[in-house]
Amino acid sequence: MNDQKDKKFDLEQRCKDFFAKVIKLCKKIPINAITKRQVEQLIGAAGSIGANWFEASESESKKDFVHKVKISRKEAKESQLWLYGLGESCDQLEDECHDLIAEAREFVYIFTSMINKIKS
Repeated sequence: MNDQKDKKFDLEQRCKDFFAKVIKLCKKIPINAITKRQVEQLIGAAGSIGANWFEASESESKKDFVHKVKISRKEAKESQLWLYGLGESCDQLEDECHDLIAEAREFVYIFTSMINKIKS
C-alpha cells in the first residue's frame, strides 16, 4: 500500500509520465493547418513542466526554486489550453485530451501549493 502512495506522489515520475502520454497522444493526431501549431506548442509546454521541475529540485536557492516552480506551473496551464484546442480539433481524441487536462490541472495545484508554502 505504501508503494502505491509513494508512486502517486513521485512528482518527477509524474512529469515524465505526463510528457510520455502527451507524445503518444500527439502521434495519433492528423497534422493539418489547424493541428500543426497546437501539437508543437503542446509538446514544448508538456516537456517544460518536467524540465523546469527537475531544475527546481536541483536549485541552489529558495528564489531560484520558486522561479522554476512558477515556470512549471505556467507550462502546466499552457498545456491545458493546447490540450483543449486539440480536443476540439480531433473529436476522436477528446476524452484522452480531457484526461490529460485533468493531470495538467493537478500539476497547477501541486506547484501552487509549493509556492504558497514557501512564501508563507
